[in-house]
Amino acid sequence: MLEKIKALREEIASATASSLEEVEQLRIKYLSKKGALTALMNDFRTVAPELKREVGQKINELKNFAGEHINSLKESFATAEDPGLEELDLTRTATPGCVGTRHPLSLVKNEMLNIFASMGFTIAEGPEVEDDWHVFESLNFPPDHPARDMQDTFFISRNPADILLRTHTSSVQTRVMEHAQPPIRIVCPGRVYRNEAISARAHCFFHQVEGLYIDKNVSFADLKQVLLTFARQMFGPQTKIRLRPSYFPFTEPSAEMDISCDICGGKGCAFCKGTGWVEILGCGMVDPNVLKACGIDPEIYSGYAFGMGIERITNLKYKVKDLRMFSENDVRFLREFESAH
Repeated sequence: MLEKIKALREEIASATASSLEEVEQLRIKYLSKKGALTALMNDFRTVAPELKREVGQKINELKNFAGEHINSLKESFATAEDPGLEELDLTRTATPGCVGTRHPLSLVKNEMLNIFASMGFTIAEGPEVEDDWHVFESLNFPPDHPARDMQDTFFISRNPADILLRTHTSSVQTRVMEHAQPPIRIVCPGRVYRNEAISARAHCFFHQVEGLYIDKNVSFADLKQVLLTFARQMFGPQTKIRLRPSYFPFTEPSAEMDISCDICGGKGCAFCKGTGWVEILGCGMVDPNVLKACGIDPEIYSGYAFGMGIERITNLKYKVKDLRMFSENDVRFLREFESAH
């Protein structure tokens, strides 16, 4: 069968035509319902099961090759009859179209990733449809944690295993830790989903960038320096940060990080609610239970993790007051970012 396919391919490759009528005859000979390729497909039924995959792939390649060869012959006659067709772009619109720009979320995400790349982080991505183990169990979420309830999570199925839309990109971190040995230094950008009412301050989907660093002798001081470097490159060299104690199931100790308000310079205004500070992310040292669940020895390795919303950073950078504007595709709103491209 493979020899027959090879011989037919050589025959097609050497086929020529002196007119459009002869091109049509070639098409009928090889690609019609009664053509050589159809006959080849009929013979495919007799191929041994262990060879079907290889033979089927070769037949598909031959079919594509035959179509391309015959189309090239047809185009050569079309341009020969009208040389002007060589310069005619049939894909152009009847009227001039507007040149688009990158979405503001893409602009900010790329800027964030470039900053972390300059500090040695690589990008890791994972599926948006996840299982309970990677989203909750491996990240030290207790069985009765509120995030497991339907009010926060979009579940796709509950039996035999919980399948859901990921609520954070931390699931990508656990997937990397399962299959890679330290040192691990990654950032995980992506879309996440939560069962929340849509408003100017919240949405049922949004975007995150989370970071993870696992190695020997990693300390909270390392985390603080990375976050300070990020904040100053993102918002300006004058930016200050502060870390407030917090709680996350997957980090211990945990903290939330604020930056000095770049509108009032930390003096207090309506945007920062008079405090001079604006919260941008959560962070902490990776809990030893998370390392154990992913097959990493917490007696040898330690690490830190952090996560932030891209919409939140975009709001701070461009002063966008309504989250819904990012997903409404209003051209008037998107054109405001043409100069930022």
